Amino acid sequence: MTYRLHKTLCLLAVLPLFLAAGLRARPLQQPTPPVPPQDESSSTGAKPKPQRYSHANDFLLRGTVFNDQALSFPGVQLRVKRAGEAKFRWQTVTNSRGEFALRVPQGFAYELVIHVKGFTDQTRAIDAKNGGADEGYVFRMEPLGGKS
Repeated sequence: MTYRLHKTLCLLAVLPLFLAAGLRARPLQQPTPPVPPQDESSSTGAKPKPQRYSHANDFLLRGTVFNDQALSFPGVQLRVKRAGEAKFRWQTVTNSRGEFALRVPQGFAYELVIHVKGFTDQTRAIDAKNGGADEGYVFRMEPLGGKS
């Protein structure tokens, strides 16, 4: 028997084992039937899924924070809460140029609190009940001891 014939016979003998192992590793999958669209007025009593929140109509709070020497103030903490609530829901910090931008849902009045160590906290009421914010807010922080 030649080497080539011997090699072919060995492959043919081993091939069914590989095929059988491959079939056992992957069970046959039954095709899933298509699901018909459900009518919201169906009598099943199932509630329709709520729609995901879209930020397309959010109110944009943007502005710049300066220190007492009128230089941009990076790393200043800004926190926002709805007027009348105790818990802050949104927060951000100013970038390297002292700028910030924060989106909040329209239709509410908000309170913006600016805090940085060694300076007096500043609070500003924001009315986000009508439309987007076109004006930028500018803050000049004052040292705790008063003007320098």
